[in-house]
Amino acid sequence: MEDQNKRTEPTKSELEILRVLWDKGPLTVRAVNDELLKVKDVNYTTTLKLMQIMADKGILSRDESQMKHIYHVVEAEEKTKDHLLGKFVDTLYHGSASKLVMQLLGNKKTSKEELESIRKMLDDLDE
Repeated sequence: MEDQNKRTEPTKSELEILRVLWDKGPLTVRAVNDELLKVKDVNYTTTLKLMQIMADKGILSRDESQMKHIYHVVEAEEKTKDHLLGKFVDTLYHGSASKLVMQLLGNKKTSKEELESIRKMLDDLDE
């Protein structure tokens, strides 16, 4: 991928495809489409076109050595998520992770188990 300012960010539909590939590993367009059909109505040709565009953008790579092309994610899941989360926090919370956390905790019902897990993570950061 290119540097942070010029990198291609996936659209919502592209993120759905990435989630399938992150969960299942390299797949054909048909296999990705079958997975997407479990959660939403999508045409095979739409999935094919999106995956071709993603390959052109450098988000996916395509193994053309066999009759059925196999698509692979180029960038690791965590790296993509880190970039998107960083941009989200910078844009909406002026780079403040604490503002994001306060909003999350204020808007969602947080279980005692989740709060305990958060406390443990914070304690681990202090060590």
